[in-house]
Amino acid sequence: MRYPPFKGIRGEQMPQLVTMGAILKCPFGVAPSSLTILPLSMVNAEKKPVATIMDYAPMGNIMPFGMCMTLSNPQVASATAAAQGVLTPMPCIPVTVPWAPGSPTVMVGKVPALNSASTCMCTWGGLITITMPGQLTVNVR
Repeated sequence: MRYPPFKGIRGEQMPQLVTMGAILKCPFGVAPSSLTILPLSMVNAEKKPVATIMDYAPMGNIMPFGMCMTLSNPQVASATAAAQGVLTPMPCIPVTVPWAPGSPTVMVGKVPALNSASTCMCTWGGLITITMPGQLTVNVR
């Protein structure tokens, strides 16, 4: 039996805790990506390592989104200029900053836990979002 998502005090749906294997999306990428978490904190949910806002390392925590399609990316801009202005996607190499805002109430090793409402900015302009948190049973603020 599946239960409806837990609603907070004000009736809003609570975000879910994010774990290893979460599915990520960038509006300028052509494919979804996954979140990789090293099991350093020894905190698990559904037997998977729990993510924090500091799990943002490009190519370490955040894998590429296939090809990048934004002219803010110098590689895409250069390839597009060489193709006389025809948008030419290039391989995605994320350049990210820490996730925000994270959970204000759940800490993992003194660092806010990552929840499904958090986002991560790529320097090339993409706002990375979490489309599937990696687990579906633990809700956090």
